[in-house]
Amino acid sequence: MKKLLEVVGFLATVQGVVGLVTEFTGWNRGLVHRWGFLDGYEIYASAALLVAAGALFAAAGSRQAD
Repeated sequence: MKKLLEVVGFLATVQGVVGLVTEFTGWNRGLVHRWGFLDGYEIYASAALLVAAGALFAAAGSRQAD
């Protein structure tokens, strides 16, 4: 379970960072940019992914090794 939390946290971190870089550089990358229902809220969604990634890493850190 700890590894799963770490992997999902890593993926959320990558998508959050890519979403922020996309907004500030004009790239056309990442999942946040491609989801239509997030139009106009990409920065908030990317920041939320980074916060969620931090929570996942904290949860993984509090678990015992499998």
